[in-house]
Amino acid sequence: MHPVDLAIFIVYMAAMLAIGYHFLRKNTDAEDYYVGGRSMGAWHVGFSVVATDVGGGFSIGLGGLGFAMGLSGSWMLATGLLGAWLSAVVLIPRIKRDPAFAKALTFPEIFAVLYDKRVAVVAGLISAVGYLGFTSSQILAGAKLASGTFVDLDQNTALLIMGLVAVGYTVMGGLKAVIYTDTVQWAVLMFGLILVGLPVAYLAVGGWEVIEATLPAEMFSLTNLSWQKMVNWFATILPIWFVGMTLYQRIYACADERTAKKAWYLAGLLEYPVMAFMGVMLGLLARVAADQGMFAYLGSPSAAGMDAETGLPMLLRTALPVGLLGIMMSAYFSAILSTADSCLMASSGNVVSDILGTLLRIDSTGKRFLRLSQLSTLVIGALALLLATCMTSVLSLMLYSYAFLVSGLLVPVIGALFWKRRSPTAAIAAMLVGGTTTVVIEVGGFALWGLDGNVFGIAASAVVFVSITDISARSQGRS
Repeated sequence: MHPVDLAIFIVYMAAMLAIGYHFLRKNTDAEDYYVGGRSMGAWHVGFSVVATDVGGGFSIGLGGLGFAMGLSGSWMLATGLLGAWLSAVVLIPRIKRDPAFAKALTFPEIFAVLYDKRVAVVAGLISAVGYLGFTSSQILAGAKLASGTFVDLDQNTALLIMGLVAVGYTVMGGLKAVIYTDTVQWAVLMFGLILVGLPVAYLAVGGWEVIEATLPAEMFSLTNLSWQKMVNWFATILPIWFVGMTLYQRIYACADERTAKKAWYLAGLLEYPVMAFMGVMLGLLARVAADQGMFAYLGSPSAAGMDAETGLPMLLRTALPVGLLGIMMSAYFSAILSTADSCLMASSGNVVSDILGTLLRIDSTGKRFLRLSQLSTLVIGALALLLATCMTSVLSLMLYSYAFLVSGLLVPVIGALFWKRRSPTAAIAAMLVGGTTTVVIEVGGFALWGLDGNVFGIAASAVVFVSITDISARSQGRS
């Protein structure tokens, strides 16, 4: 990598750490650290929401979908538009208008209020584990991007660099640092994609005539996918808007309901169509470059047999001149870091507030709890980095993490917020059955009709929840 590109990249990383250090000196308690003092504005939160949601799935996974499927891969982020707007209409008013949640720090606290503390602890465990895995997927995404783009940089070294930066500023600054760095990262990403990545890559592959002549017609279609894949994406990703700890933290961080809804409407539009089509178009251009043999010097003479997720890093290394590569790499790392930091904060909040805070009855006010939160974030970040060394597929790990959360938590939270008949026993049973069903199907490879295990996990969770709730209601009626 040219020294100019390397200098740009180092300055960017240093700026992220500087923001974290700035808020290290300003945070005074758990509300500052986990929910930004409950005073964040709509624009900052909206940018943070979309930056968090796209992350490695955009920079690596979505580019891989564009490489393999073409424009149809954009449907993955259509789930973001629908999920954001649906939660703005249904979820945010329910949360912001209920005074019981005025001091909440985490998503599982909803279960503590509407069920009991046992349910909250189980939900906290599920959420903490799920976000630990998702943090790992983002660190891995950054490492794959870096090792695929920087000459002589192996993936393990790249993992260490990504982990240290993401964990470093998150441990120091908490949610305020996360949200403000997300705003910077979003600006860098948009600048890099619109003014650098897309136009340079487009010209490098030879323009529209070459693109059209190189790719098969289905790559330009929006129907180049099976109904099973569409169902899997919607069943796995859309519900995260109702169970995502990262999103609840931002709802709590907003000053009021109007601010939160504005942020969510903004995030939805930025996800689809803006981010969705830019991501798959870059992947599509990488496919053109591969078919033209532009990556032969990297050991990939054609697209056949290539890992789709490596196409985009190879395109960046090949097409971008000195200076622009550093800007573009910073842009892509911004997308990855903005998700890694948020997921790390989510897992830390679950461990400290929902698990340790409940079981050990730790007071959530003052410096002691703040220091415990920072230590927890550091330990979880180290575990996430260790887990990332064992994984190979960014998108698979991301979707498995989503599925783990969704299949266990979706039905109980819908029941808690919108159904008057509530049973703590039903909630716990639904969490365990839903999550276990998904894990067994995914790990065992028991594919049914081409559908994701999460579809069956949610269905099993719903059956168990309704059945036990009905039994409990009848039992109470007889007594």
